[in-house]
Amino acid sequence: MADIVDIAVSAGAFSTLVTAVKAAGLVETLKSPGPFTVFAPNDEAFAKLPPGTIRTLVQNIPQLTRILKFHVVPGRLTQADLVQMGTVTSVEGSPIPIHSANGFEVKNATVVAADIAADNGIIHVIDTVILMG
Repeated sequence: MADIVDIAVSAGAFSTLVTAVKAAGLVETLKSPGPFTVFAPNDEAFAKLPPGTIRTLVQNIPQLTRILKFHVVPGRLTQADLVQMGTVTSVEGSPIPIHSANGFEVKNATVVAADIAADNGIIHVIDTVILMG
């Protein structure tokens, strides 16, 4: 198996996320033992952001880092764990609501692939970048 970063790189659908993680200096963190649960926006999710948003975030590393940390939860949480919990707290410190009435949703994002196992955690692929607030 591989760690969270290696899986994201090899999948090919997370180039924007990988670039953002590198820019924010979070590669080593997400390669550490963890474990972490990552809500990973795919490239299509980043493409939904307003034009210029990604460029602005890459120029504002503290804000980029905060948003990326909002997509990470401590621990190895499966879809079943998350649905049962109802709300989790991100590494950034904010609560993330979990909904299961219409599929599996994390705040305002739909999980399009759940429970992808990594050596140091679990990845849940989401279709929208979740923003705080």
